[in-house]
Amino acid sequence: MKIAITGGTGFVGRHLAERFDPDDVVVDSRRTGVDVDDVDALTKAFNGCDVVAHCAGINREIGAQTYDRVHVQGTRAVIEAAERAGVKKIVMLSFLRARPACGSAYHESKWAAEELIRAAGHDGAGQGGAGLDFTILKAGMIYGRGDHLIDHLSHTVFTLPLFATVGLREKPIRPIPVGDLIDILYAASTGRMPRETVAVTGAEELMLSDAARRLARVVGRRLWVIPLPVWVLYVIAQLTEWTMKVPLIAKAQVRMLAEGVVDAAPPAPGVPADLAPHTRFTDEQIRLALPEPGGFGLRDLLFRR
Repeated sequence: MKIAITGGTGFVGRHLAERFDPDDVVVDSRRTGVDVDDVDALTKAFNGCDVVAHCAGINREIGAQTYDRVHVQGTRAVIEAAERAGVKKIVMLSFLRARPACGSAYHESKWAAEELIRAAGHDGAGQGGAGLDFTILKAGMIYGRGDHLIDHLSHTVFTLPLFATVGLREKPIRPIPVGDLIDILYAASTGRMPRETVAVTGAEELMLSDAARRLARVVGRRLWVIPLPVWVLYVIAQLTEWTMKVPLIAKAQVRMLAEGVVDAAPPAPGVPADLAPHTRFTDEQIRLALPEPGGFGLRDLLFRR
């Protein structure tokens, strides 16, 4: 089986590529010269592939890289290119709480992308053909080496021993280790969960502040947790989106955390029992995901080369 991975140089895409023989993987991303909305380039990349794992996505808008262009127009281009190239299945990585008319461009664009994938599969099948098979994974917060969760929490505790909760009353999360998610992506890519939309959440429910405390303990740093209203976090997010290469926190992430990342919206069934994430947010998992120790610095600013 040959697989193409959009967003293949990103966090999840890189880990998924490692699961396959290098000769069976086509990595598509801006870094490899393939824009997610370039139908012709995607068609050329997808030729000879059986499956496309659509992992491309952004959590903030920068210039031409808008939610509509990457999530919606990009998904439309991926579908057209897959159909032209004779791809049999698309596996899409979406967000747990992606839904319409919720006031968040991130959530709404991810939902619109889901709907395009579902329509492509069901329309083809309804016209008497086999249709384009698909699996949509509505995943919660994912962590592992090179992520945004452990990476940013680690740099935060080394920079300043303060952690701000998103809201005066925190909402819980169910973090998913990237290895567990890759098991599910691999299973979907090899034929499991045909024409299904499924929710993926981690094995343990906790508050983000508890995750921060565990990480601080692992790296030997003290940490004080302070509650802040959600609007203050939105201000911080906007400032860091303007000034940092990878924001300390993005506005879309504030919205996610303010809602909690535990249940799918709209509701969706979970993955089969044998694929359900089983790894808890332990000290060992934190150590495996930690970047090199150190705080944020000038290298993290947008205006620095």
